[in-house]
Amino acid sequence: MKKVLLSFFVLTLTACMSTDPYTGQQKTSNTAKGAGIGALTGAVIGAATSSSDDRKKGALIGAAGGAAIGGGIGFYMDKQEAALRAKLEGTGVRVVREGDNIRLIMPGNITFGVDRHEVRPEFYPTLESVAIVLKEFNKTAIRIAGHTDSSGSDSYNQTLSEKRAASVGQYLSSHGVSYGRIQVSGYGERYPIASNDTEGGRQANRRVELELVPLQ
Repeated sequence: MKKVLLSFFVLTLTACMSTDPYTGQQKTSNTAKGAGIGALTGAVIGAATSSSDDRKKGALIGAAGGAAIGGGIGFYMDKQEAALRAKLEGTGVRVVREGDNIRLIMPGNITFGVDRHEVRPEFYPTLESVAIVLKEFNKTAIRIAGHTDSSGSDSYNQTLSEKRAASVGQYLSSHGVSYGRIQVSGYGERYPIASNDTEGGRQANRRVELELVPLQ
């Protein structure tokens, strides 16, 4: 049984190896990882719910079903990630993949004016590109988080971060993204990604992040 499951897992990962276009190295795609995890989960469930005589058969059936489900989510997010990277190249927005989730990091210096929560007009085309992809890939929830640096009071920064996140959410909604998919939050200065002791660090901390999460 263990040999069967291990062989299935290895074959699934090997089949989905690809070449990273940035480094030239071989890597396992997120589709393969999802398929592998799904296969193991399905196999365990299949074996557990089968009789002793049919346990190996149940494991194989469960593994195949689990691989299809897990791989499907990974493949869907792979396609969405590729579309976002193509649309956002050169805009200053960072696309970060974390498992089956995708984060878009939008620096404050290109998104908002100083101490303002309205989206800069020159940033409209970038957000419109994001909206186009989000409408195409509508099986993801969208978590929008606003962040600030440590300048100003805690309460002021909290309010500003909420307003900035809401501005991005409203823009996406006004361009056809269902508001039911959008969750808006502000975190003020609580989650810095750089030191607030330097201007460069404070600038990095003033940001809005979009996290795209598959709807399962």
